[in-house]
Amino acid sequence: MKYENYMNLEFPSKSANEAFARAAVASFAAQLDPNLDELGDIKTAVSEAVTNCIVHAYPDEIGTIVLKARILPGNVLDIVIKDKGCGIEDIAKAREPMFSTGGEERSGMGFTIMESFMHEVKVNSQRGKGTTVHMRRRIVRRGDKS
Repeated sequence: MKYENYMNLEFPSKSANEAFARAAVASFAAQLDPNLDELGDIKTAVSEAVTNCIVHAYPDEIGTIVLKARILPGNVLDIVIKDKGCGIEDIAKAREPMFSTGGEERSGMGFTIMESFMHEVKVNSQRGKGTTVHMRRRIVRRGDKS
């Protein structure tokens, strides 16, 4: 698919980089002129995806997270967050609200939050090879009724 602009980042799965990922995507998305609610939704979805990599993909080690974002025709923000961690055994189960493999302190709402804040969320994973979360959100141009 053709894109109008793109960015690629790679960073270690350290918790400090969750805020970096949020800020980077927010800065990139700013060219679409999102309102504050849209920007907040995008930042939250990115935060959840990156946190999943940190907590679940690499529970006992520091690994690599790859974040890619593109601007697609029609004012669509396309985001891919990928790890090469342990993978997800059962994607359908992992997408259920309140399910978590991260212990009692985790809410198990990560995928549910991503799905509620983005227009499209796809998850692909292979045990031992990693997980890719692909999210899209159309930004409504100001004055556009659609």
